Amino acid sequence: MKIAITAWGNRISPVFDAAGTLLVAEIEGHTIKGKSYHAFTPDDIDQLARFMKQEQINTLICGAISATPAEQIVAHHIHLIPFVSGNVLTVLDSFAAKNTIDQAFMMPGCRCRFDGSPCKAEQAGKIL
Repeated sequence: MKIAITAWGNRISPVFDAAGTLLVAEIEGHTIKGKSYHAFTPDDIDQLARFMKQEQINTLICGAISATPAEQIVAHHIHLIPFVSGNVLTVLDSFAAKNTIDQAFMMPGCRCRFDGSPCKAEQAGKIL
């Protein structure tokens, strides 16, 4: 499995719309097999989706995200895990070990579930 995490320095970018770097990681079992950093433009979702499809990345972990880009990402069949915060490598290690996001990394006020099931906003077709 390959995942991408928006990075801002050594942290998950607090706001997707201001991010400019993706940490791409390949996970086999519960082991990180490789990782690399890639520049991207957050306001060009089609380009991001093409890159993710080309690299066979199916999950995007990010911080806060506006409704429009979130809806566009989901429309491209990319599993979006929003409203995550913390050190990007710590979150990556935790995700690799558990295949889910630990609640300790949830942004304050976020009510989404990070067990792989969609939050109520996703179920309604909306990302808050």
